[in-house]
Amino acid sequence: MDVTELYPDDLVYEHEAVAATGVPGPVIRQWARRGKINRFQGNGQLTGQGHEYKTMYALPEVEERAKTYRPMPQRAPKAA
Repeated sequence: MDVTELYPDDLVYEHEAVAATGVPGPVIRQWARRGKINRFQGNGQLTGQGHEYKTMYALPEVEERAKTYRPMPQRAPKAA
């Protein structure tokens, strides 16, 4: 996906991408570190105790990659 095709509404925070796709946040961050999806600077609002800037991701990119996501067996939730 070309980033010039994105609309401002396509950019979401990690928790929103997790809710939309079901892919865990650490997996989304790993995809971004490996260059498989793009990461964007947040809107600059201070958040939380650490006053960190939040990272945003392009939801269409995350959704496209999420189609092939399969959790690793050792990380699947265990039955109670």
